[in-house]
Amino acid sequence: MTKPSDSTAPRTEIIEPPLRPAAREILRGVQRVLKVHGFESLSEVVLANGRRADVMALDARGEIWIVEIKSSIADFRSDHKWPEYRDYCDRLLFAVAPEFPNEILPCDAGLILADRYEGEIVRPAPEAKLTAARRKAVTLAFARVAAARLMQSLEPPIPAEV
Repeated sequence: MTKPSDSTAPRTEIIEPPLRPAAREILRGVQRVLKVHGFESLSEVVLANGRRADVMALDARGEIWIVEIKSSIADFRSDHKWPEYRDYCDRLLFAVAPEFPNEILPCDAGLILADRYEGEIVRPAPEAKLTAARRKAVTLAFARVAAARLMQSLEPPIPAEV
C-alpha cells in the first residue's frame, strides 16, 4: 500500500466554517448571481498566503473573481485583510445586504447587493489580470478544493495510517 506523499501543494480546506446567519444569506444571493453570470463558486477558500476568501469564482474562460462578504459595518471596519486578495483574482468585489451603507466600501472594488434570494452586481469590478503562472496556481487550487469537498460529501473520512 502506498503512503501519501509529503506535498508542498496548497492546502485543500474541506470543511467550510460556519457563517453567521446574515453572512450566509448574502452568500446564497452572491452564489446565485455568480451562476447567472457564468461562474461556478466556492465559499471559504484558503489562498496560498493563508488568507481565506469568502467566495472564489471561476468562469469558463478561466477568469477568477473573489467576493468579500460584509454583513455589518463592524465587520468591514475590523477587517483589513481584503487588499491581500487582489493577488489571487482578476476582479475583487464586495457583497453586502441591500440596506448596508455601501458608500463606506472602497470604490476600486466591485459591489454586489445580495440577500438570501438573489444578488445584483451594481458596480463592476475593475480588471487586474493575473499572470499566467498565478492563474494556473489559483485555478489548480480551486479545482483541488472543489474535488476535496466533493469527495468529503461522498465518502467518510479515511483515517491516516500511523
